[in-house]
Amino acid sequence: IFEMKRGLSFVLSIVMLAILLAACGTSASKDEQSAQGSDSEKSLRMALVLPEKIGVNPFFVQMDEGFKKAGEEFKVDTKTIESTDPAAFEQNLRAAVAENYDLIITATFQAEDALKKVAAENPDKSFAIVDTTVDLPNVRSVGFREYEGAYLLGAAAGLSTKTDKVGMIAAMDVPLIKKYTEGFKAGLESVNPDAEFLVNYVGGFNDPAKAKELALVQFGKGADFIAGASAVGDLGVFEAAKEKGFYTSGQDTDRTVEDPEHIVLSQLKSTDTVAYETVKDYVEGNFKAGAVNYGLKEDGVGLTFVTRDSESPLSDFVGQEVIDQVKAIKDDIVSGKIVVKDPLQQ
Repeated sequence: IFEMKRGLSFVLSIVMLAILLAACGTSASKDEQSAQGSDSEKSLRMALVLPEKIGVNPFFVQMDEGFKKAGEEFKVDTKTIESTDPAAFEQNLRAAVAENYDLIITATFQAEDALKKVAAENPDKSFAIVDTTVDLPNVRSVGFREYEGAYLLGAAAGLSTKTDKVGMIAAMDVPLIKKYTEGFKAGLESVNPDAEFLVNYVGGFNDPAKAKELALVQFGKGADFIAGASAVGDLGVFEAAKEKGFYTSGQDTDRTVEDPEHIVLSQLKSTDTVAYETVKDYVEGNFKAGAVNYGLKEDGVGLTFVTRDSESPLSDFVGQEVIDQVKAIKDDIVSGKIVVKDPLQQ
């Protein structure tokens, strides 16, 4: 009996060993298969590294939405990294490089210095920067033809004004801002050559008090429409409009929702479109370094009620007839019938 038991336990041991070996073999081949599968189907990974907190900044909110939408559509692993200050931003860029993201996207002039350093040190990495230019062989610089949007805004103002005096409060008298002032002026003159254009410069991007003071001066000269183009300063222009009853417009995103009675239009910059298209180009193998720019044709710039709908009701000061006329102008720019000159190339 003892011999029988020992023989049985030996047989059982052999059987168990055979089962274990088979299981190991199966799991090993499964592991190999999954490893091979994951290599061929490995997801691309992309990071959006922003130079500040997204917060309520619509420029970044929109950009993040476009980035995540592309991630979902093209099955890309996306991560958005916000920064508290310039030092943290550079650290975040370096961390994204260390984590080996396939493409690292950032935005605005605040990101330029750090990106120049990090991209130059990592020539094999691909980067993109939105709304400014970094001239390096591994960086795509994504710009906007803001002057096309400004042309539409100027045309709308020229067709809407009742006093034939319209103004703009601009941030600074620098080349970049000419895309706004000169584009607006060209659009205004195209539809209302008799209108007087008043322009004043705040001297910075963050001074609502000064912007308000200048808007009140223009209102005193008879302007019934005064466009804001002074970044944070626009809040001062909006305040003056509310107090005095003139009409105004915002920049980048739909600012009409803040006060539809006085902020009657908004010149748009579609950061969601460019973030989406940048991801798409990389996924489809069309990503190249160098400068690309987006205008009306590519839905990179626009004007509320003309190129994109608004939650706000259309102001009677503007009216549907004006919107229809400006839509026709937009179509002519897209088709090439009207060419809006780049003020920086003149």
